[in-house]
Amino acid sequence: MEPETRLNKYLAACGVASRRGCDDLILAGHVEVNGHPCLKPGTRIKEGDHVRVDGKRMTLRRTTTILFNKPRGLVCTREDEFQRDTIYALLPGSLQHLHHVGRLDVDSEGLLILTNDGDLTQQLMHPSNKVEKEYLVTSNQPYTQEHLDLLLSGVYTKEGKLSAKSLRRLSARRLSVVLDQGAKRQIRVMLDTLGYQVIKLVRVRIGSLWGGDLEVGRYVLLGPEEIAKASTNPDQPAPKSVLRENIKSIQAAKKLARKTPAVPYSKEREKQIAKKKATRRPATKKAASWRKENEPPRRERKRY
Repeated sequence: MEPETRLNKYLAACGVASRRGCDDLILAGHVEVNGHPCLKPGTRIKEGDHVRVDGKRMTLRRTTTILFNKPRGLVCTREDEFQRDTIYALLPGSLQHLHHVGRLDVDSEGLLILTNDGDLTQQLMHPSNKVEKEYLVTSNQPYTQEHLDLLLSGVYTKEGKLSAKSLRRLSARRLSVVLDQGAKRQIRVMLDTLGYQVIKLVRVRIGSLWGGDLEVGRYVLLGPEEIAKASTNPDQPAPKSVLRENIKSIQAAKKLARKTPAVPYSKEREKQIAKKKATRRPATKKAASWRKENEPPRRERKRY
């Protein structure tokens, strides 16, 4: 424990709830510090302080972090209002206190980190850190090159402008998509806007951490090395990947080329163009009279 820890962070480390959930508990008056009610989430907790929630004393739990391979059909929540199965149904009782870092929707599958380390959650989820997440996406129809460029440069949706960091075409209908944004159902929303339907979506990488041979529905404990990999991005993109920066630079070059004035023609070329324009038939109503004045007379047919 740090010399002084914020109350909401302390409660989250004890496994009470997420930091936002702990804020709600504190503001609702469920928390006491050293026997006195406390309504300030920013209250500093020192070693030796006694913290209680609804009369139950809280103690810090050992930090635990796991990598879980989520199957399709499970919801990332503790209790679902529609009584659907959740990811916690596959976890033992000793891991029920862990919270999931980010989400995968019910139709998606793949890697998901669960932990009770609030600092790790903040590091992985904060937008400024831009931790990469890679997905394998299968759609109902082949992708066009124009739409692939739009996925990188930006797709305007109801949620705003969304874009991928890099793409890699695996087949006509399969893509490897890398995101560094945290919009809700981002890939599905972008592809739906462009007229595609996602058939299968699997998260295969978080930061530099891959799932390897981790089976669907299984989990593995993460050590310091694996946690460090999940928090840092790879040094280089995968081979044959197209980056967002490359697409934007190409588009900027095309835009600049349209604004740049054309190189003047040589004098000989100008004479050729002027001669061609002079002899060109005008596409107007006066074309018939122009032909009478300028075209040579036609040879008369001999009649027999």
